[in-house]
Amino acid sequence: MEKGRIRIAVAMVYFCMGLCFASWASRIPDIKTSLHLNDAMLGSILFALPVGQFLMMPFSGKLVTHFGSRRVILFALPLYTVCLSNIGLVKEGWQLAIALFLFGLAGNLCNISINTQGVTTEKLYQRPIMSSFHGGWSLAGFAGALIGLLMINLKVAPYWHFLTIILIVWVIVWINHPFLVKGKAGFNKDEPKRKFFSRPDSILLQLGIIGFCSMASEGAMFDWSGVYFKDVVKAPSSLVILGYTSFMIMMATGRFVADYVITKIGRKKLLQICGVMISTGLFTSVLFPNLVTCTFAFMLVGLGVSSIVPTVYSAAGRHSKIPPGIALATVSSVSFLGFLMGPPLIGHIAQIAGLRYSFAVIGIFGLGISLLVSRIKALQDIQPVALEKEADSELLTPL
Repeated sequence: MEKGRIRIAVAMVYFCMGLCFASWASRIPDIKTSLHLNDAMLGSILFALPVGQFLMMPFSGKLVTHFGSRRVILFALPLYTVCLSNIGLVKEGWQLAIALFLFGLAGNLCNISINTQGVTTEKLYQRPIMSSFHGGWSLAGFAGALIGLLMINLKVAPYWHFLTIILIVWVIVWINHPFLVKGKAGFNKDEPKRKFFSRPDSILLQLGIIGFCSMASEGAMFDWSGVYFKDVVKAPSSLVILGYTSFMIMMATGRFVADYVITKIGRKKLLQICGVMISTGLFTSVLFPNLVTCTFAFMLVGLGVSSIVPTVYSAAGRHSKIPPGIALATVSSVSFLGFLMGPPLIGHIAQIAGLRYSFAVIGIFGLGISLLVSRIKALQDIQPVALEKEADSELLTPL
């Protein structure tokens, strides 16, 4: 099978997952208003989605290992769209929490299986191409935001909006599923058993903390950028999604150019610059909460977060003493806690002191990234290792 067609098929399943998530994010302000939720209530309810993702993480890995990533994708991605449509049916806050929890469960199952396909395809090429897959996910976020903007202006209810996304995703999956890599299913009996709890490598822990700060900022933008534009910026209803859209555009752009920039200035300097951009963007949006300034500020935040997680994962996968799969699982687990805690933290701080202050708190994480990168030697200590030749290995990392 032609490698180019395989790469396109894998890129399209990344796109489908990004489209589903962006569609939900684009309608958060509408759903918040229709359910009469305040900031603290929304923050608590949003916590259900990453909880579902986090709880599903160990089971997703076992399912992908047993059945193979292709089979799991063909089950999980359609399920993800159904869970998305259920969000459009909610009438009460508790119903939204349940819907988001199920959306998170299906989302993590998609995450693990799709990233496994990405790694398998990368091994076929014998060169790094994962950043482009993550760029495709971000590009889908931009497409989802545009579709959301259209649906909002046409006054289409979220449920019918999400049904449209189901149709798009199912058609894409149907066209591309024959070209996904089948790989090998079943557990490797020769794989050594590892303790469930063990002390993490210090280098990986440091990289995980950097990822934590980035994913906390990223999660805040996903869930709260639309609300910020509506409640703080006072943007017209037709432009409420502008902040999220500008963020996603620059996030996608940054992921497509990150590998080139690294070859010019190195990982350490790139991460330092990205941390400064996150803080500068968030602090600017707090100090100057108007439509034009906040749009550019959110673009800066998007460019900042775009390269951090892919760069940290790449560095972890090149650890000289720990297998890439183990290293990436460790770093991603620590990083994902930021995505778990960021959005609810904003909601509760906003309820106490206002949404602008909560964004200022998240802005501190960007400075934390720059300081951590400048003080640790993790990026220099990691030595490159060759890609494995086997095309059926399993890698458990979130998007």
